[in-house]
Formats: sequence, C-alpha cells, structure tokens
Amino acid sequence: MDGKAPLHPSVTRHEEVLQVKVPLPFPLRWVNSYLLRGKDGWTLIDPGLRTDAAEALWDEALAACGIAAGDIARIVLTHHHPDHYGLAGWFQMRSGAPVLLSADGLEQARRLWGGGQPMTEQLLALFREHGLPAELALPMREHMDGFVPSVSPQPEVTPLAAGETVRLGDDVYEAIATPGHAAGHLCLYRAETETMFCGDHVLPQISPNVGYLPGGIDENPLASYLESLQRISRYAVKRAFPGHREPFGHLTQRALELIRHHDERLEAMRSLLDSPLTAYEVCRLAFGERLTLHQLRFALSETLAHLIWLREAGKVQAEADEDGIQRFSRL
Repeated sequence: MDGKAPLHPSVTRHEEVLQVKVPLPFPLRWVNSYLLRGKDGWTLIDPGLRTDAAEALWDEALAACGIAAGDIARIVLTHHHPDHYGLAGWFQMRSGAPVLLSADGLEQARRLWGGGQPMTEQLLALFREHGLPAELALPMREHMDGFVPSVSPQPEVTPLAAGETVRLGDDVYEAIATPGHAAGHLCLYRAETETMFCGDHVLPQISPNVGYLPGGIDENPLASYLESLQRISRYAVKRAFPGHREPFGHLTQRALELIRHHDERLEAMRSLLDSPLTAYEVCRLAFGERLTLHQLRFALSETLAHLIWLREAGKVQAEADEDGIQRFSRL
C-alpha cells in the first residue's frame, strides 16, 4: 500500500494509522479497529465482533489496502469485550500472529466463553438476586450463549501487563491500566507523539458502559473507572483513537466530562430510593421499559455498578428479604 492507494469506504487514513470501521449488529453500528504498518508487518488493534458482515468487510478492506493476512505481525486487544475480541482467533488462524491481551481480560474471556461458560450462571444468579423477573431468565441465558459463535475460535493469548511496552507498527507504546469499563482494560500511549489508543475507556459523545460482573476480579468497577479517568486525564494527548466514534483531541476534557456524568447518575439513582427498590426496579426507572434484552443486560449491570459504589460510599444500604432478593434504600 502506498500513500496514494485508494482506500475501502470503511477505511480512513490518519497519517500512519488506518482506521477500519467494522460493522456491528447493535445500535453502535461499528467498532473501530486500527492498523499500523511496521518493518516486521502490520499491527492490528481490536479486530471486531465475528459476523459474516465483519469477515466480508475485512476481506474487502485488506485487499483494497494491499494487505495479506500473513502480513499481520501482531494483534493487540485493549480489552476482552466481544466487539473488540471476537475476531482475534479468526485473524490468528489466518495470520499466525500472537494475540496480546491483559491477564484479567483473558480470565474474563475464559469465564464468559470458555468451557462451561461459568459466567453465564453466575450472572443469571446475580440478576435473580437483584430482581430480574423469572420469565426473563431463560431469554437472558440464550442471549448470553448467543455470543459464543461471535468470539470463536478462541485465540491463544500472550498476556500484556500494564507498564509493559508493546510495538505498534514501528513505534513503542506503553500499556496503561484503565479498569472500569472492562476488567484489565488497557490504553496504549506513546509520549513522543502524544498519541493514545484508548479502546472504550474514553469515548467522544457517548458514555462507555460500566457494569458489575461477579467473580471477584473487580468488586467496585465504577470506583475503578472513576480513578482510571482521573489518572488518564493527566496524560498529554494530541490524538486519541477510540473504540467507537471518531478520533479526537480533547481527551482530558472528555475524561472529566465522563466523571461529572457519573457523579450526576449516582445522585439520580440515589434520589430514586425513597423506598427500598431492587436493582432491576432502579434500572427500569433509570433506563426505561423499552430496552431490548441486550440493552437490559448492560443497563442492569451498570445499575448494579452504581448502587455498589453508593453502598461502599455509605450512601445507600442493601438488605435481603426472606427469598434472598436484595433491595437498596437511601441512607
């Protein structure tokens, strides 16, 4: 590929970075993947969810850019969520490239989609404890199980730890721990050019989902997220390449906006607790009744993350009834 080569409609060149918009069957519409060329081949960041449309897009985009699968030298994942992780194994089979992901991200992927999918039952039990109606349990299970084909085959992962460096193209980037949106989420930063690949940690225009998952990896994900936002806001960044929407340059401002957004949401949820409510009831009041099952799963996890933060801050309390159903009330 030379500097004058025509690009596929879903590919945008930002100097040395190629942004590839990979389609999603969700309202987000696409996820950003990135390609950087180096002397040893191309680095691919966050290849997207595995669907027929995504595979076709990649075949067309790579051909238009003059890139063969074997030209990919490494695959780097900011986090394990399926819209970023899903095609990693597919690309690894075609290229033989190593897949780099944090250890916490790998552990979550194993629990979600590995043998027996233990997270499915754990999450359903959590949702039932917090008021999910019984008639939604089976559809929710089927919804969760439905993601397995979209993340298969599972890649062989090389763990990437925060503080380590990783080569993206020909440049060396630092991996920065930014948990909250996902356990083990990493941002990738190059101080010399003030460039950051920020995954879903900081997004322009939309607020990343911050949800609670059982299993002990992060028992207060919103606290982790707010702390990560404060830390990342202190980095000098001229160009931020996010997982969704377009690259932007105001990362510090946006990180602080997201902190204010969650402060407001915390207060709004606390204000709903004039009488004891389950997390499911709070979720419906906060996010509405017209949620798809996909949206409900993430809205309920996000509601739990906020209520856990409030509980740990001593602003609400939770008590279980004789059936083990938890209800939150304001202190």
